[in-house]
Amino acid sequence: MSHTPTAEELRNQLIDTITAERPLTPQVEQAMRSVSREAHLPGLDLPTAYSDQAVTIKDNPTGPLPLSCASVPSVVAMMLDQLHVQPGDNILEIGAGTGYNAALLAELTGPSGQVTTLDIDSDVALHARTTLNAAGYDHVRVIHRDGLLGDPEHAPYHRMIATVGVWDIPSTWWEQLADGGRLVLPLRWRGQTRSVALVRDGDVLVSEGMELCGFVPIIGQDGERTAALDPDETVRVHHDQDQEVDAAALGRSLFTGECRESWSQTRIGGEESFDGVWLRATAYDDRVCRLEVTAKALEAGIRRPVIPVRCPMLTAGDSLAYLINRREGTDPDKPFQLGAAAYGPNGDTLAQALVTYLDAWGENRTAVPQMTITPAESVDTPTAHTIRKVESQVTVAC
Repeated sequence: MSHTPTAEELRNQLIDTITAERPLTPQVEQAMRSVSREAHLPGLDLPTAYSDQAVTIKDNPTGPLPLSCASVPSVVAMMLDQLHVQPGDNILEIGAGTGYNAALLAELTGPSGQVTTLDIDSDVALHARTTLNAAGYDHVRVIHRDGLLGDPEHAPYHRMIATVGVWDIPSTWWEQLADGGRLVLPLRWRGQTRSVALVRDGDVLVSEGMELCGFVPIIGQDGERTAALDPDETVRVHHDQDQEVDAAALGRSLFTGECRESWSQTRIGGEESFDGVWLRATAYDDRVCRLEVTAKALEAGIRRPVIPVRCPMLTAGDSLAYLINRREGTDPDKPFQLGAAAYGPNGDTLAQALVTYLDAWGENRTAVPQMTITPAESVDTPTAHTIRKVESQVTVAC
């Protein structure tokens, strides 16, 4: 007779799988093994509740991305590791979701700590409140509020964590984070998202690590733009508001011009991540964006990007270059060579710049840039490469 795994067995299997890929601190691992994810996903079967995948809890009737979801458990664990919660901490979470993350935070900060979670959607806040109560975490505060406002009533906070994609750090969060406090958030810039751990030192936030991730963007920030390069929107460029993108000129170069290829000396394995190229390019270059190419465009003859739905690119005026690959060489561990596809009169120059970033990354694939963030009105402007947003300025330096 076959054995049906219990929730506890499935939970431990999931955490075993996560820790095999990424060791966790003992505190985070214990919290992940203690909190029942299924309690925050009522009605979902146990194998799905304990799979390492996101679960939508509220659809978005006006767009392709959900309004709210339960994050991928391995990403939850990674961000909790970045947060470094200590017993007795006062914690603010922006994005209540299912209440699962708030329950984990309550375990980590213990009976002497406090956890407040906010959500802009009343249905989501009610779901979190209901599941937290049912799971025995009725002491966690759940507030229906725009997360960009924070929660000044219970500030200052030793730890703040956002579980939605954030393009800019609002001044309210600066005011509510204690000096020496830690903020972990999925920060969006130049078409990418990274979970960045930041520590406050006066009026400066300094990074202590960045990890690749993806999150639904927060409601209320509009610093990101999307430009379609053709009427059918088969190719789109995602960029920041401070970047000028001439969609019509780029479209003409891409759809009627010749593609030229430039190749780096860098090779990768089939499962090797190369997102570090994108990350480190933003430390030097304001032309970095994200290219999205549909299957229809590929069928029409556009050179295939290395990842069609999210590919780093450089753009300037009527020219662009983006990341491509090919199978090259005899090394079975690194069979793919990385390069750049160029379109437009200045595309070759952009491609050579991208190849330079590729080879620099290839020489040191684990290096992570340092990020420094200051309020937008700061008098002492950083001397390194700075990305200016509405309420903050971001310096990325290798």
